[in-house]
Amino acid sequence: MVADIHIGNNLYGALAYNQEKIDAGLGKILETNRVFVPADGQFSVGNCMRDFERAMPPQVTTTRGIIHISLNPHPEDKLTDEQLADIGREYMEKLGFGGQPYMIFKHEDIDRQHLHIVSTRVRSDGSLISDKKDFERSRKITDDLEKKYGLHPKDRKQGETWQLSPVDASRSDLKKQVANAIKPLTSMYKFQSLGEYRALLSLYNIGVEKVEGNNQGHQYTGLVYSALDADGNRVGKPLKSSLFGKQYGIEALEQTMKKSGEEIKAKGIVADTRATVSVSMTKARTGSEFRANLQKKGIDVLLRYGNGGRLFGVTFIDHNSRTVLNGSALGKEFSANALSARFVDFSQPQERREDLQSVTPTPVRENPHPSMQTAHEEKQPQSAKGYSGDNSPVGTLLSVLTPEPGQHDDNQPMPLRKKKKKRRYGRQM
Repeated sequence: MVADIHIGNNLYGALAYNQEKIDAGLGKILETNRVFVPADGQFSVGNCMRDFERAMPPQVTTTRGIIHISLNPHPEDKLTDEQLADIGREYMEKLGFGGQPYMIFKHEDIDRQHLHIVSTRVRSDGSLISDKKDFERSRKITDDLEKKYGLHPKDRKQGETWQLSPVDASRSDLKKQVANAIKPLTSMYKFQSLGEYRALLSLYNIGVEKVEGNNQGHQYTGLVYSALDADGNRVGKPLKSSLFGKQYGIEALEQTMKKSGEEIKAKGIVADTRATVSVSMTKARTGSEFRANLQKKGIDVLLRYGNGGRLFGVTFIDHNSRTVLNGSALGKEFSANALSARFVDFSQPQERREDLQSVTPTPVRENPHPSMQTAHEEKQPQSAKGYSGDNSPVGTLLSVLTPEPGQHDDNQPMPLRKKKKKRRYGRQM
């Protein structure tokens, strides 16, 4: 069982998120503590908020007073609602929230049952429940619960990845597949840039691009999601972020990245990942061995190559702490230049292609189609020579941002069509 903890100050957002699942028939309330819910299981966000607020002294102000927890049993664990409620209650008691108001929700929106728990860190006397070493304490609790209830042990190699399926563009439910991946990934993982977010999504055959333009004198910015094939090329119809809700658009994503940065710094996550990567680097003789060793420890390594086959980017995805980090964030010795100098097979993409396909589920595509105006957080070189392909028509990419007749889309104004330039782009890894 995997637990994911998020701390913030948006009580309404946490409750409204769970109410959306209930209204859509994808969730239910299993248990509450110090929060009143009608016998029919329906609830009002406003009424529940008042119950939470009554337990918190009004003079207390904090930006980290709300805790939102996701508890994820293995898909093969078949548990009754009563067992799930018991697990949620015992988890909260052992974490130190037994006396706090909380609500336990059951979700079934991503082809498996899991729990969401909303509570407050503010005690009735105004003090805060400490979040120090939450990750370590939570893992100990879930280990104990796995033994008590005879659950499958958590997959320490891939952490959360066994719970989500890569997108298959050949299926007709592309929008649903993308939604089922980006929603839990965006809430469970920490990333500080669009490039890191793109690297995370690429593991599940999903691409994302930031699109900017001018429509009749009005500047617009938005995100476009798309499915990726095995070579990292966009396939199928691109999907604008507004199809999934504002929380997956550029403004909300920027707020998520800001909060992730604060959490990464507060919990010292970089140091833990750096230590793990450093040990594997010391023991590895080749880049392939280095990547394979890290995968066994629950860390994926994604490499990006530029014009001429030069390695220019490295991203580490730590599934243990659910954090995405560029190599330079760990230190100079983990940057693209340092790894390329240390491992010969990292500096020779021709010799590593087959190895990449066997280790990394999906490479990262960095360069967008030329018909799209994109803004990356860092300037990227053109794709590696020998990797070419232009399978995303201009009309398709532009039309995805165009509101349908009679509709008004505040997030994505209709862009001006531009004449397509004949340029060749290939995938980057």
